[in-house]
Amino acid sequence: MHVEADVRGAVEDRREVLERMRAVLDRVEFGESARSGPPRGSEEREPMLTAASVSDDVLRRPAAVEAVHTAQRALRSRPPSREPRAALAALLGPLAGDGPPAFGPAEPQEHLRRSVARALRSVPARTGRDRAPVTARVVAWDAERRQVLVRAMDLLAEVWPEMAGELAETVTEVALLDGDAIDGFTDFTVHGVVLVHRDRLTTSASGLPGPVRCAEALVHEGTHNRCNAAAVTEPFLLPDPAGEGPSVSGRTSVSGGTAPGALRVATPLRADPRPLSGLFQQTVVLARGVLLYRGLAALAVLRMPARAERAVVAREARLTASARQAVDTLTAHSGALTDTGRALLDECAAVTRRSR
Repeated sequence: MHVEADVRGAVEDRREVLERMRAVLDRVEFGESARSGPPRGSEEREPMLTAASVSDDVLRRPAAVEAVHTAQRALRSRPPSREPRAALAALLGPLAGDGPPAFGPAEPQEHLRRSVARALRSVPARTGRDRAPVTARVVAWDAERRQVLVRAMDLLAEVWPEMAGELAETVTEVALLDGDAIDGFTDFTVHGVVLVHRDRLTTSASGLPGPVRCAEALVHEGTHNRCNAAAVTEPFLLPDPAGEGPSVSGRTSVSGGTAPGALRVATPLRADPRPLSGLFQQTVVLARGVLLYRGLAALAVLRMPARAERAVVAREARLTASARQAVDTLTAHSGALTDTGRALLDECAAVTRRSR
């Protein structure tokens, strides 16, 4: 993986993730029918759903990724049995009729709701002005925000076409969040989803247009997805003795998660100390954000009102400062990085030193 977007690399990363998923299916000895129970009378049994018969289109769907993670956890606790095989068949069978996955808005679904519940458990609890706990939930897309998403992708295709291509290869569902607890996140258990707060598709108080903010959110959360997939083949950090065993991805929780007791450090994007894995991904996300806004700043001079242009330039400056902070902190802990991780850190450092 590189700090510059890379469509071919994203395809290779996806292929490796799919191979790991198929390895889990093989271990489960996946051979149950998608329908439970024996046939009655002359009724024919439905075709057997085997690991080999599950298409890449099915396995790319975030709900399928969650199902495979669930099966993997079951394998760790007990030998393969009829129960997890039947449950997996029941989950994956219906997805076969949905066709190839494609980048686009996702309506509220159970795998998304479960992902939000996991994310809420991983962030510090806090209360709102009414002293009630703040929360988050997946909400439906309206026509206005759907149009903002389209405009954001058009903007990316113009200023950073390789990133637009990488997102199309990496992300299959864009989910909207509401509530005050979470601004956005990525969860490898439902790999292929980016969850973004609905307010990030509106004009900011500083005048940053909604499509620009949406484009940044897609690059930000999409980069977390890409980092998760890339780390399957070439991890960025050396093994943590305090960490848990690897999952399908080599990660075990919501983006940035880690085992209790692992080193945590201050990061630019979170008030609470984060593990080095979280800092590493923040560094890459920030460097890519800088690249995005450098392209947008050049476009703003020609097409945006003066207030929006100033907001774009200010956002670039802020992201650059945060990226430098992240690079400096991560450099101090570079002994924990693999060769791949150090190479990507060097690329991020070069972005912070470069002027547009």
